[in-house]
Amino acid sequence: MGYRLHKPVTVVGMMGAGKTAVGKSLATRLGVPFMDSDAEIEKAAAMSIPEVFERDGEVFFRQRESEVIERLLATGPMILSTGGGAFLAERNRQAISEAGVSVWLRADVELLWQRVRHKSTRPLLRTADPKQTLTDLYEARRDTYALADLVVDSHKSYSIPAMTEHVIRVLMTRPDVLEMT
Repeated sequence: MGYRLHKPVTVVGMMGAGKTAVGKSLATRLGVPFMDSDAEIEKAAAMSIPEVFERDGEVFFRQRESEVIERLLATGPMILSTGGGAFLAERNRQAISEAGVSVWLRADVELLWQRVRHKSTRPLLRTADPKQTLTDLYEARRDTYALADLVVDSHKSYSIPAMTEHVIRVLMTRPDVLEMT
């Protein structure tokens, strides 16, 4: 039993929601390419996301991010993982919607904090109180993430394969996006 993906699936959500890990697993399971917009930006800039933020600022980064997302979406069916702030831009939401479907990996702040608290690769959490910053970001972004086409809830007990299966079940509610072969 296999699957046929008809359109790009863009995985959105907060840092630590599992966009990359679940996205890679989902791409493997569906037999399609996995792309990560942050990784593509880093490749093009020849520096890390935190370095781009520091050198050029968030506005510059967000402009490049939109360009990369649009370029990747134009390549056809795939799983695309975006940075946590990418879905906040109307330009990106529109491009994602026109090309395919968005899936919000919804996780609560405590789960997100458990996953990101020991990572130094999160430029937005380089503050005096990173947990409060994460909480504030979540509160500010939650309503925008809720605009995603589909939602899959995460739980601390879910493994990556289990989350992948949850995402597939939700995608199967959209035969224009995913069907069994």
